[in-house]
Amino acid sequence: MVQYVGTTNLARLVRHVGLEAFLRGLAGYIEDDFRRWPQFEKIPRLASHSASGVIELMPTSDGALYAFKYVNGHPCNTAAGLQTVTAFGVLSDVATGYPLLLSEMTLLTALRTAATSALVARSLARRGSRVMAMIGLGAQSEFQAMAFRALTDVRRLQVHDTDPAAARKFMRNMARAGMEVTLMPTSTGAVMGADIITTITADKQQATVLSDNMVGPGVHINAVGGDCPGKTELQPGILSRGRVFVELPEQTRVEGEIQQMPDDFPVTEIWRVLAGHEPGRVSDHDITIFDSVGFATEDFSALRYVRDGVAGTDFCADIDLLTAPRDPRDLFGLLDLHEPEAGNSI
Repeated sequence: MVQYVGTTNLARLVRHVGLEAFLRGLAGYIEDDFRRWPQFEKIPRLASHSASGVIELMPTSDGALYAFKYVNGHPCNTAAGLQTVTAFGVLSDVATGYPLLLSEMTLLTALRTAATSALVARSLARRGSRVMAMIGLGAQSEFQAMAFRALTDVRRLQVHDTDPAAARKFMRNMARAGMEVTLMPTSTGAVMGADIITTITADKQQATVLSDNMVGPGVHINAVGGDCPGKTELQPGILSRGRVFVELPEQTRVEGEIQQMPDDFPVTEIWRVLAGHEPGRVSDHDITIFDSVGFATEDFSALRYVRDGVAGTDFCADIDLLTAPRDPRDLFGLLDLHEPEAGNSI
């Protein structure tokens, strides 16, 4: 039997733990795994692109556990009443090859992406950063806001979206979040006075969500929306002025903001900062940029966190995903062909 955590049980688990506590715990697992980065197998995700979106597989292993995530990104889905992103993941035992956990990861990906953003900002943003601008108020936005509340000093949000419905949704969901939220009519207005800028739009295109003249010294940019080939949000001039931090360079150079830059454009791998091998922010005048595209180790961490969180609880179910014949060499015997199905005639 394999443990299964569906959307309902994951939501129950988050409510049981508490959203902010869940995000802090998840960020702890992500940080622990970044700090042991050299132990992991690391390859860019395997992507199948189409005109309407992308379907990806994201695998990794630390030698004891193996994990992969299936995830799609289809921005036009919302017009049909469907999610832009859906996902599920598997955590397996390397020694036997047996899967240990099957989990939904649509909700979990939103949580782990937000936890990673806030974890990195805690290392790169100026101390005492309390005001965050957010451009793009889609499905990920509330998770980002709550993760920054849980892990950083951010208590004020200045937000903007070109879609009034998305803005109303965000304001409704954040009404009781304990943060001061101001809906701004323009993105330029949203970034005024912000210590941190999060860009998180969904359109699969090269767009100028943040222009060079909108970014002053000392700002930390959490660039989340540019996450596949041909999809960016920042003007190249911002990247040239800033210090850029990435997950896996080989993946980010294809999918992230730095796909706009020369192949030798200098970047720092964020694990080196979290492990204490490289400095993050050097001065209060630095512009720091987390060019976040999401990497498989973050999913690995999230699946480990969920596995540990549901252990001994009713937040999971057992499913017969695997065969278990009495004789492991007699797989055919499971068909039991000599026993007709009840109600069937011969």
